[in-house]
Amino acid sequence: MAKTEALPKLREDFRMQNKSVFILGASGETGRVLLKEILEQNLFSKITLIGRRKLTFDEEAYKNVNQEVVDFEKLDDYASAFQGHDVGFCCLGTTRKKAGAGEVEARVEELQFERYSVFRPGVLLCDRQESRPSEWLVRKFFGSLPESWAHGYSVPVATVVRAMLNNAVNPSGKKKELLDNNAIHDLGKADDSLKP
Repeated sequence: MAKTEALPKLREDFRMQNKSVFILGASGETGRVLLKEILEQNLFSKITLIGRRKLTFDEEAYKNVNQEVVDFEKLDDYASAFQGHDVGFCCLGTTRKKAGAGEVEARVEELQFERYSVFRPGVLLCDRQESRPSEWLVRKFFGSLPESWAHGYSVPVATVVRAMLNNAVNPSGKKKELLDNNAIHDLGKADDSLKP
């Protein structure tokens, strides 16, 4: 894990490499926050959103974001959408039936990236744009608990995004990494200078 003082240098070194990124699930809460943070940090020279439909953005910052529309049931037909990228983020959540992607993580892994990190957060603490009453109740419950207790079972979306980006800029010798909720908290809080 990167030391807090090393993260600005790691980000700058990463930026200088002119890497490209794709994001699966940019219409969801995590994907939306991730895209915004990537644009603000200017970490990638090319950004491609891959999803089942095109997204509409009004802000000028989104003008150079590429979009590829794919059918998740026929991913083999859309292999070219994933090619030519150095980094990929899959932000499809646990509602896989709704996302239409029961095997997307396995398919992305088949694309032979040098490194593949899987983030498995607890309950995501966020204000969703859609109505999920039972999830709302769980988020309110975890949001009212002392942080030390809730830490093992929930995590703010902004912390997940910080962990994802801190992980991406930090070199690793591992081909595949699994990060549980505690590891996400640790890595996401490594640099609290990023605003949630």
